[in-house]
Amino acid sequence: MRHRLVGELMTTAVVSARPDTPFKEIARLLARNDVTAVPVLDEQDRPLGIVSEADLMRHQAAGEDPAGLLPPADLDPQDRARSNGTTAAELMTSPAVCARPEWIVVEAARVMDGKQLKRLPVVDEAGRLIGIISRSDLLRVFLRSDRAIGEEIRQDLMVRTLRLPSQAVRVDVRDGQVTLSGTLELRSEQAALVRLSRAVDGVVAVTDQLSHRTDDTPAHELAVGGR
Repeated sequence: MRHRLVGELMTTAVVSARPDTPFKEIARLLARNDVTAVPVLDEQDRPLGIVSEADLMRHQAAGEDPAGLLPPADLDPQDRARSNGTTAAELMTSPAVCARPEWIVVEAARVMDGKQLKRLPVVDEAGRLIGIISRSDLLRVFLRSDRAIGEEIRQDLMVRTLRLPSQAVRVDVRDGQVTLSGTLELRSEQAALVRLSRAVDGVVAVTDQLSHRTDDTPAHELAVGGR
């Protein structure tokens, strides 16, 4: 079973800034390259932080209303200080949360979701920038064809991993939703196939319509399940 790695999905041509890059130059970088954020790198190309459109917008939001009709922006002291920034070092969100190229999609997605991030710089063993991975990059796994998903389940999971007879299970895939039907010898085989199928890149959901001839579940697991 092969998962897609961050190194395969990341963008390698990364637009970046230096700590002393001025505010307007950052705005030009974003507009010129049609990106929403740039990593800020030190002299060894190690990410120090990220400057995004949101960081530049904070500068505008913190400004005073010329008509005097709006109340002052409600910013905490740290955001208030950053809103007055004029260089990347003063504007950026830091420290930079980074990914590694050998991470699987699940690892990167969990970090992004847990920290509410839209992108992660990708660094090598020395901490140097080698790419950037975004939410849209991670979602590309869901563009896999139903045929490719079905073949992976049949060949990689059933035949190579679980050593199951290929004719024992019918695998139907429609829009990433997998339905497994048929009869297996052991309950443990059924549970393993369902669990592994859910982890296949591009799978949205798995419907278990399988049955088994022998329940080989250990007695202690039955006791726990029956509480």
